[in-house]
Amino acid sequence: MPKYLLLFAFIVLFYKIGFAQSQSAPNAFAFKVSEPIILDGVLDEEIWGSEGWNENFTQYFPSDTSQAKLKTRIKIAYDDENIYIAAVMYNLEPRKYVSTSLRRDYRGDANDGVTFMFDTFNDKTNAFQFGVNPYGVQREGLVSNGGSKSEDLSLAWDNKWFSEAVIYEDRWQVEAIIPLSTLRYKDGAQNWNVNFYRIDSHEGEKSTWSPIPRQFSVLSLAFNRKLIFEEPLEKNTANISLIPYVASRMSRNFLEGTKEKPTPAIGGDAKIGIGPALNLDLTFNPDFSQVEVDEQVTNLDRFEIFFPERRQFFLENGDLFANFGHPLARPFFSRRIGVDRDENTGQNIQNKIIYGARISGKITDDWRVGMMNMQTASDDEAGISGKNFSVLAVQKKVFARSNIGFIFVDRESLGLDEYQSVFDPNAYNRLIGLEYNLASEDNRWTGKAFYHRTFEKEVGENPGTFNAFVRYNDLHWNGSVNYLDIGESYNPLVGYAPRVDYKRINPDLAYVFFPKSRIINRHGPKIDYEQLFNENLGTTDRDLKFIYEVRFQNLAQVTITQRNRYIYLFKEFDPTRTGGETLPAGTDYNTNTIGVELKSNPRKFFNITLMSEFGQYFTGNIRKIQSEMALRLGYIANISMNFSYNQIRLPEPQADANLLLVGPRIDLTVSKKLFWTTFIQYNNQIDNLNINTRLQWRYATVSDMFIVYTDNYFPGDFMPKQRSLVFKLNYWLNL
Repeated sequence: MPKYLLLFAFIVLFYKIGFAQSQSAPNAFAFKVSEPIILDGVLDEEIWGSEGWNENFTQYFPSDTSQAKLKTRIKIAYDDENIYIAAVMYNLEPRKYVSTSLRRDYRGDANDGVTFMFDTFNDKTNAFQFGVNPYGVQREGLVSNGGSKSEDLSLAWDNKWFSEAVIYEDRWQVEAIIPLSTLRYKDGAQNWNVNFYRIDSHEGEKSTWSPIPRQFSVLSLAFNRKLIFEEPLEKNTANISLIPYVASRMSRNFLEGTKEKPTPAIGGDAKIGIGPALNLDLTFNPDFSQVEVDEQVTNLDRFEIFFPERRQFFLENGDLFANFGHPLARPFFSRRIGVDRDENTGQNIQNKIIYGARISGKITDDWRVGMMNMQTASDDEAGISGKNFSVLAVQKKVFARSNIGFIFVDRESLGLDEYQSVFDPNAYNRLIGLEYNLASEDNRWTGKAFYHRTFEKEVGENPGTFNAFVRYNDLHWNGSVNYLDIGESYNPLVGYAPRVDYKRINPDLAYVFFPKSRIINRHGPKIDYEQLFNENLGTTDRDLKFIYEVRFQNLAQVTITQRNRYIYLFKEFDPTRTGGETLPAGTDYNTNTIGVELKSNPRKFFNITLMSEFGQYFTGNIRKIQSEMALRLGYIANISMNFSYNQIRLPEPQADANLLLVGPRIDLTVSKKLFWTTFIQYNNQIDNLNINTRLQWRYATVSDMFIVYTDNYFPGDFMPKQRSLVFKLNYWLNL
């Protein structure tokens, strides 16, 4: 009962924070056209005349108190089928432009580019983003959570749209066509919320059309202005996309002495618009093998590692499902679907998905809904029975930008074959959760409160989880308080909870100085405290960090961290995770470390991120060095190297360890259609050398052919472990 009272109190306490009246601001206008626009980037059509341009961009970086140095002009038109955009980006003098690659979905401060943000439901919470750089390279993505941080932008979402860029001596300009069928919006809409921003590498300037205070993310949707259409938007075009694929795979497992002969596969996805705001996603026999390998890490933690979702089927409106919960207690994690445990080896293996269906989107201005069902296959050799997964997520907007959400997750043991259905009524796992997400209109206050509970046949004590979080972010001061209580029987089998049975308190406080300096842009201290405890053991973890960060005008950064940690081992643990002698359960350790992180100017042809930490580690000491180095040869080639070295020295009977992870990568962009990437990862913690090379040909818009070769070896004698060759061809067809 106290948890429900806390949840109610949190909602009431921040009622006035979340509710505010909108402030007036200049608007943009979209002009209706009757003649088609020729996409060439030249801007010689009559609609692109001198009137109606959106100008007067405001500087966001290095300062937010002046007009942008560089002039930018953007104009929007539309007809019954498309949105048309013209953008002109002026320079102070002739110059070269920076593009890290010709590959779609560029990202980072090093790239010149212009970006268009469309909040089509005026909720200042979710938006579509489209961007173009001077060489015509496109990017598109989805913004969620109000764009409060960089992680709220997902560039994994793909869709069909078209653009051309032209470079002149004093400017570069873009012409773009975005089909209305690509977007979700209210039928008959008279206006959207929009913003535009430009990144210029030569002047080191970020500028936005609607001003955004520099303490917030440039993605922030809280400050968007109105885009008013000359006539209401009607959804006249069909909104059906078919994405069939053909694939073939051959592999060999040298450890088990097995071969997989070339096995062809056919399947595909369909995206069907249900009205202008809802989308039905269907998948049959999906090929969810990743054509890009996950980047390995050295794991010195006691718990499993979280890898992000990359699969296209789960991405659109993915925040509606994935953003429930806390990073340490997620009720739904889509990468659980298609993975099961081999009963013979105890290892997680890929489990074939037979079909999937999902409806997601807006049903009114204030209501979002998502429903998903997926079925996996049985695997008799691995002792795996098929599973059926169902998820329901509902979100109701309240106040200016806040919302209340409900989630239901169900996993049933349901094996399907051509003769019968095998259903085990006792092998289920379910979860119900209620959340309140706070976002004030001025973006200064954000927060979350939720309660989740899991249900199984055998339910232990306290299967629920409660969280309350609030953050304040102003120009100089920012801080937060977070309280998390995970019950001992909380068991989200379709979610992510690396540990249970603890309470966590995590306050932090920071102050930022903005000096008048040509060298330093901002600097300031931060204190971050984390404590984990439970009723039986008392405090099990404590982490106190004193941080000082300096950010320079050229985007370089220096961060110094002093860290004091306390760890109580409630289970035996090998500090090297290499199979050595374990530290006994019931022992505890106090350690102190110093860390330094350096990030160089990302706009240079060579840049580096260097992280170092040294000090005490359990019963001994650790010296850690990590680096990410990148060499850019124009936009044709990127050569990078990830390096991690952990020198661990422990007294007997524990063993010392020198953990090395090296990951060189070569990324060649022959053109905007042809890419070749080779990625090598050597990891002596798991005694593995991985080679992944991938050829990608984008032969049509959002349609690709992949040839992917992957090999794994024992590093010592170069004996092979596993080898595979994958061919895949997909095509995106809009009906």
